Amino acid sequence: MAESIDFELLHEDIKDIKNKKAVLLFHGLTGSPFEMKKYGTFLHKQGFDVFCYSFPGHGDRISEIETVTWQDWCEFAQEKYNKLRKNYNQFFASGLCLGAAMAVYLGEHNKDLTGIVALSTTLFLDGFCIPWTVSLLPVALNTVTRYYYTFPEDDCFGVKNEKTRKSLAKVMSKADVGMDNYPLNCVLGLLKLSKNVRKNLKKVTCPILCIHSKYDNLASTKGAKIVIKNVSSTIKKYVELNDSYHMILYDNEKVFVMNTAIEFLNEIIQKTKIQELETV
Repeated sequence: MAESIDFELLHEDIKDIKNKKAVLLFHGLTGSPFEMKKYGTFLHKQGFDVFCYSFPGHGDRISEIETVTWQDWCEFAQEKYNKLRKNYNQFFASGLCLGAAMAVYLGEHNKDLTGIVALSTTLFLDGFCIPWTVSLLPVALNTVTRYYYTFPEDDCFGVKNEKTRKSLAKVMSKADVGMDNYPLNCVLGLLKLSKNVRKNLKKVTCPILCIHSKYDNLASTKGAKIVIKNVSSTIKKYVELNDSYHMILYDNEKVFVMNTAIEFLNEIIQKTKIQELETV
Protein backbone atom coordinates (compact mmCIF):
# COMPACT_ATOMS: atom_id res chain seq x y z
CA MET A 1 0.00 0.00 0.00
CA ALA A 2 1.33 3.45 -0.86
CA GLU A 3 2.39 5.67 2.03
CA SER A 4 0.21 8.42 0.60
CA ILE A 5 -2.78 6.79 2.29
CA ASP A 6 -1.62 8.73 5.37
CA PHE A 7 -2.61 12.36 5.08
CA GLU A 8 -1.89 15.82 6.43
CA LEU A 9 -4.23 18.67 5.51
CA LEU A 10 -2.64 22.01 6.41
CA HIS A 11 -3.36 25.73 6.27
CA GLU A 12 0.06 27.03 5.31
CA ASP A 13 -1.14 30.66 5.37
CA ILE A 14 -1.73 30.64 9.15
CA LYS A 15 1.55 31.34 10.94
CA ASP A 16 0.40 32.57 14.35
CA ILE A 17 0.20 29.64 16.78
CA LYS A 18 -2.59 31.40 18.72
CA ASN A 19 -4.82 31.12 15.64
CA LYS A 20 -3.85 27.57 14.77
CA LYS A 21 -6.05 24.61 15.60
CA ALA A 22 -5.64 20.97 14.69
CA VAL A 23 -7.21 17.52 14.95
CA LEU A 24 -5.27 14.26 15.10
CA LEU A 25 -7.46 11.51 13.65
CA PHE A 26 -7.25 7.76 14.29
CA HIS A 27 -8.83 5.11 12.06
CA GLY A 28 -10.52 1.87 13.08
CA LEU A 29 -9.40 -1.69 13.69
CA THR A 30 -7.87 -3.24 10.52
CA GLY A 31 -8.79 -0.05 8.66
CA SER A 32 -6.68 2.81 7.33
CA PRO A 33 -6.68 6.61 7.03
CA PHE A 34 -8.83 6.12 3.91
CA GLU A 35 -11.92 5.75 6.12
CA MET A 36 -11.17 9.10 7.81
CA LYS A 37 -10.46 11.14 4.66
CA LYS A 38 -13.95 12.63 4.14
CA TYR A 39 -14.17 13.57 7.80
CA GLY A 40 -10.68 15.03 7.67
CA THR A 41 -11.45 17.05 4.56
CA PHE A 42 -14.59 18.40 6.23
CA LEU A 43 -12.62 19.50 9.31
CA HIS A 44 -9.95 21.08 7.12
CA LYS A 45 -12.57 23.17 5.32
CA GLN A 46 -13.69 24.39 8.75
CA GLY A 47 -10.21 25.80 9.44
CA PHE A 48 -8.46 22.90 11.18
CA ASP A 49 -5.15 21.37 10.27
CA VAL A 50 -5.79 17.63 10.12
CA PHE A 51 -3.44 14.68 10.57
CA CYS A 52 -4.12 10.97 10.11
CA TYR A 53 -1.63 8.11 9.99
CA SER A 54 -1.84 4.32 9.74
CA PHE A 55 -1.45 2.41 13.00
CA PRO A 56 1.41 -0.11 13.13
CA GLY A 57 0.24 -3.28 11.41
CA HIS A 58 -2.23 -1.30 9.29
CA GLY A 59 -2.04 0.65 6.03
CA ASP A 60 1.18 -0.15 4.19
CA ARG A 61 2.33 -2.27 7.15
CA ILE A 62 -0.38 -4.96 7.10
CA SER A 63 2.35 -7.65 7.04
CA GLU A 64 3.10 -6.68 10.66
CA ILE A 65 -0.48 -7.19 11.87
CA GLU A 66 0.34 -10.45 13.67
CA THR A 67 3.34 -9.07 15.54
CA VAL A 68 2.29 -5.62 16.78
CA THR A 69 0.82 -5.10 20.24
CA TRP A 70 -1.60 -2.59 21.69
CA GLN A 71 1.39 -0.91 23.35
CA ASP A 72 2.86 -0.35 19.87
CA TRP A 73 -0.33 1.48 18.87
CA CYS A 74 -0.20 3.63 22.01
CA GLU A 75 3.46 4.51 21.59
CA PHE A 76 2.80 5.40 17.96
CA ALA A 77 -0.12 7.68 18.88
CA GLN A 78 1.79 9.37 21.69
CA GLU A 79 4.79 9.94 19.42
CA LYS A 80 2.59 11.67 16.83
CA TYR A 81 0.95 13.73 19.55
CA ASN A 82 4.29 14.86 21.01
CA LYS A 83 5.51 15.90 17.59
CA LEU A 84 2.41 17.90 16.63
CA ARG A 85 0.98 19.34 19.85
CA LYS A 86 3.57 22.07 20.38
CA ASN A 87 2.66 23.70 17.07
CA TYR A 88 -0.94 24.54 18.02
CA ASN A 89 -2.91 26.53 20.53
CA GLN A 90 -5.89 24.19 20.34
CA PHE A 91 -5.31 20.52 19.63
CA PHE A 92 -7.98 17.80 19.51
CA ALA A 93 -8.03 14.03 19.08
CA SER A 94 -10.79 12.18 17.27
CA GLY A 95 -11.22 8.64 16.04
CA LEU A 96 -13.52 5.83 14.98
CA CYS A 97 -13.72 2.38 16.62
CA LEU A 98 -10.17 1.55 17.77
CA GLY A 99 -9.35 5.15 16.92
CA ALA A 100 -11.96 6.43 19.36
CA ALA A 101 -10.46 4.32 22.14
CA MET A 102 -7.04 5.73 21.25
CA ALA A 103 -8.32 9.31 21.36
CA VAL A 104 -9.61 8.64 24.89
CA TYR A 105 -6.25 7.05 25.78
CA LEU A 106 -4.48 10.24 24.76
CA GLY A 107 -6.87 12.21 26.96
CA GLU A 108 -5.89 10.01 29.90
CA HIS A 109 -2.19 10.69 29.42
CA ASN A 110 -2.05 14.28 28.17
CA LYS A 111 -3.55 17.07 30.26
CA ASP A 112 -2.94 19.62 27.48
CA LEU A 113 -5.29 17.90 25.02
CA THR A 114 -7.99 20.46 24.19
CA GLY A 115 -10.79 17.96 23.58
CA ILE A 116 -11.91 14.58 22.26
CA VAL A 117 -14.48 13.47 19.69
CA ALA A 118 -14.99 9.71 19.97
CA LEU A 119 -17.00 7.99 17.23
CA SER A 120 -18.33 4.42 17.59
CA THR A 121 -16.11 3.90 20.63
CA THR A 122 -15.20 0.22 20.75
CA LEU A 123 -14.47 -0.90 24.30
CA PHE A 124 -16.41 -4.16 23.92
CA LEU A 125 -17.12 -6.41 20.95
CA ASP A 126 -20.83 -6.78 21.61
CA GLY A 127 -22.58 -5.48 18.50
CA PHE A 128 -25.42 -7.35 16.83
CA CYS A 129 -23.20 -8.83 14.09
CA ILE A 130 -20.54 -10.25 16.43
CA PRO A 131 -20.64 -14.09 16.08
CA TRP A 132 -21.43 -16.39 19.01
CA THR A 133 -17.83 -17.62 18.87
CA VAL A 134 -16.78 -14.40 20.57
CA SER A 135 -17.57 -16.25 23.79
CA LEU A 136 -14.51 -18.43 23.09
CA LEU A 137 -12.14 -15.47 22.92
CA PRO A 138 -10.84 -15.74 26.51
CA VAL A 139 -9.50 -19.22 25.64
CA ALA A 140 -8.42 -18.68 22.04
CA LEU A 141 -6.65 -15.38 22.63
CA ASN A 142 -4.22 -17.01 25.04
CA THR A 143 -3.15 -19.77 22.68
CA VAL A 144 -1.34 -19.89 19.34
CA THR A 145 -4.81 -19.92 17.75
CA ARG A 146 -4.73 -16.13 17.78
CA TYR A 147 -2.08 -16.18 15.05
CA TYR A 148 -4.10 -18.34 12.67
CA TYR A 149 -7.79 -17.49 13.03
CA THR A 150 -9.62 -14.40 11.82
CA PHE A 151 -13.15 -13.09 12.17
CA PRO A 152 -14.48 -12.27 8.69
CA GLU A 153 -15.94 -8.83 8.04
CA ASP A 154 -19.72 -9.12 7.96
CA ASP A 155 -21.56 -8.42 4.70
CA CYS A 156 -22.90 -5.07 5.84
CA PHE A 157 -19.38 -3.53 6.15
CA GLY A 158 -20.67 -1.62 9.16
CA VAL A 159 -23.02 0.43 6.98
CA LYS A 160 -26.82 0.40 7.00
CA ASN A 161 -27.24 2.38 3.77
CA GLU A 162 -27.32 -0.24 1.00
CA LYS A 163 -26.04 2.05 -1.76
CA THR A 164 -23.04 3.12 0.31
CA ARG A 165 -22.45 -0.49 1.35
CA LYS A 166 -22.18 -1.58 -2.28
CA SER A 167 -19.78 1.27 -3.03
CA LEU A 168 -17.56 0.31 -0.10
CA ALA A 169 -17.58 -3.33 -1.19
CA LYS A 170 -16.29 -2.30 -4.62
CA VAL A 171 -13.59 -0.09 -3.12
CA MET A 172 -12.47 -2.87 -0.76
CA SER A 173 -12.21 -5.33 -3.66
CA LYS A 174 -10.21 -3.02 -5.93
CA ALA A 175 -8.04 -1.03 -3.52
CA ASP A 176 -5.89 -2.00 -0.54
CA VAL A 177 -7.52 0.42 1.89
CA GLY A 178 -8.25 -2.00 4.71
CA MET A 179 -8.60 -5.65 5.67
CA ASP A 180 -11.77 -7.67 5.11
CA ASN A 181 -11.30 -9.64 8.33
CA TYR A 182 -10.25 -9.20 11.95
CA PRO A 183 -7.12 -11.24 12.85
CA LEU A 184 -7.55 -12.67 16.34
CA ASN A 185 -4.23 -11.24 17.49
CA CYS A 186 -5.44 -7.81 16.41
CA VAL A 187 -8.68 -8.32 18.31
CA LEU A 188 -6.60 -9.22 21.37
CA GLY A 189 -4.79 -5.89 21.06
CA LEU A 190 -8.06 -3.98 20.87
CA LEU A 191 -9.49 -5.72 23.93
CA LYS A 192 -6.33 -5.11 25.99
CA LEU A 193 -6.25 -1.46 24.98
CA SER A 194 -9.93 -1.14 25.84
CA LYS A 195 -9.38 -2.68 29.28
CA ASN A 196 -6.54 -0.25 29.96
CA VAL A 197 -8.65 2.70 28.80
CA ARG A 198 -11.55 1.69 31.06
CA LYS A 199 -9.25 1.57 34.09
CA ASN A 200 -8.05 5.14 33.57
CA LEU A 201 -11.17 7.03 32.48
CA LYS A 202 -11.16 9.31 35.52
CA LYS A 203 -7.86 10.76 34.31
CA VAL A 204 -9.67 12.38 31.37
CA THR A 205 -10.44 16.01 32.24
CA CYS A 206 -10.74 17.65 28.83
CA PRO A 207 -14.11 18.14 27.07
CA ILE A 208 -15.34 15.01 25.33
CA LEU A 209 -18.08 14.15 22.84
CA CYS A 210 -19.12 10.54 22.17
CA ILE A 211 -21.32 9.77 19.17
CA HIS A 212 -22.59 6.21 18.88
CA SER A 213 -25.32 4.36 17.02
CA LYS A 214 -27.97 2.43 18.89
CA TYR A 215 -27.62 -0.18 16.13
CA ASP A 216 -23.82 -0.44 15.92
CA ASN A 217 -23.07 -3.90 14.49
CA LEU A 218 -19.59 -4.14 16.08
CA ALA A 219 -19.91 -2.45 19.48
CA SER A 220 -23.05 -1.59 21.43
CA THR A 221 -23.55 1.76 23.15
CA LYS A 222 -22.26 0.25 26.41
CA GLY A 223 -18.67 1.36 25.89
CA ALA A 224 -19.47 4.96 24.95
CA LYS A 225 -21.83 5.30 27.91
CA ILE A 226 -19.17 3.98 30.29
CA VAL A 227 -16.76 6.59 28.96
CA ILE A 228 -19.19 9.47 29.50
CA LYS A 229 -20.17 8.23 32.94
CA ASN A 230 -16.63 7.81 34.27
CA VAL A 231 -14.48 10.60 32.79
CA SER A 232 -13.77 13.59 35.04
CA SER A 233 -14.50 16.11 32.29
CA THR A 234 -16.67 19.08 33.23
CA ILE A 235 -17.93 19.19 29.64
CA LYS A 236 -19.05 15.81 28.34
CA LYS A 237 -21.72 14.97 25.82
CA TYR A 238 -23.24 11.75 24.49
CA VAL A 239 -25.18 11.66 21.22
CA GLU A 240 -27.00 8.51 20.11
CA LEU A 241 -27.89 7.76 16.50
CA ASN A 242 -30.86 5.74 15.28
CA ASP A 243 -30.25 5.18 11.56
CA SER A 244 -26.65 3.98 11.25
CA TYR A 245 -24.43 1.00 11.98
CA HIS A 246 -20.75 1.15 13.02
CA MET A 247 -19.28 3.27 10.21
CA ILE A 248 -21.15 6.43 11.14
CA LEU A 249 -18.92 8.65 9.00
CA TYR A 250 -20.32 6.96 5.89
CA ASP A 251 -23.84 5.97 6.85
CA ASN A 252 -27.26 7.63 6.78
CA GLU A 253 -26.45 10.17 9.50
CA LYS A 254 -22.95 11.14 8.33
CA VAL A 255 -23.84 14.81 7.76
CA PHE A 256 -25.35 15.07 11.23
CA VAL A 257 -22.29 13.36 12.75
CA MET A 258 -19.84 15.76 11.12
CA ASN A 259 -21.92 18.83 11.93
CA THR A 260 -22.28 17.73 15.55
CA ALA A 261 -18.52 17.18 15.78
CA ILE A 262 -17.63 20.61 14.38
CA GLU A 263 -20.18 22.36 16.59
CA PHE A 264 -18.58 20.73 19.61
CA LEU A 265 -15.03 21.61 18.53
CA ASN A 266 -15.94 25.24 17.86
CA GLU A 267 -17.81 25.48 21.15
CA ILE A 268 -14.75 24.28 23.07
CA ILE A 269 -12.44 26.66 21.20
CA GLN A 270 -14.74 29.59 22.00
CA LYS A 271 -14.83 28.68 25.69
CA THR A 272 -11.05 28.28 25.73
CA LYS A 273 -10.56 31.75 24.26
CA ILE A 274 -12.94 33.26 26.82
CA GLN A 275 -11.02 31.57 29.65
CA GLU A 276 -7.74 32.89 28.25
CA LEU A 277 -9.10 36.45 28.19
CA GLU A 278 -10.38 36.13 31.74
CA THR A 279 -6.95 35.11 33.00
CA VAL A 280 -5.11 37.99 31.31
